[in-house]
Amino acid sequence: MRLTPLDIQQQRFTLRFRGFDVREVDLFLEQMANSLEQLQRENETFKEEIRRLRLESQGYRKREETFKRAMIHSQKVLEHMKANAEKNAELIIAEAELKADKIVNHAQGRLTRLMEEIAEFKRQRVQIESEIRAVIDTHGKLLDISRDSVRALDEVDGKLAVLGGAGG
Repeated sequence: MRLTPLDIQQQRFTLRFRGFDVREVDLFLEQMANSLEQLQRENETFKEEIRRLRLESQGYRKREETFKRAMIHSQKVLEHMKANAEKNAELIIAEAELKADKIVNHAQGRLTRLMEEIAEFKRQRVQIESEIRAVIDTHGKLLDISRDSVRALDEVDGKLAVLGGAGG
């Protein structure tokens, strides 16, 4: 049976010969009732505090769960962003390698053309040198022939002068 402060205050005892002092018993019961009442108030206060703390705890758990979900979502977003960044980096690298290959191929093609042009210029130089030597040789021979012709004419002129001076 559960006692309330009112039960204690209203409790009456039967009187007997040489029994307890009624005033002391009444005073004690009054003190017990007050103590019990105070304990009940504290108990109610504690119960209310427990309810409040439970509600607060539930709120914290909900927030914690929300934070956990947000963290998991953020982590997934970060992983997704990281994967996208890696894919973009791979694409950029692939494009750069492709451009580099094109530049190298272009440069190699240009180098090949320049080497061919240089070889052609060398061939043309040799040909021109040969042609110039041939022209020089031809002019040298013409000079020799011209010199021989001049000498022959000089000899003819000298003979004619000797013949013309003897006859005259």
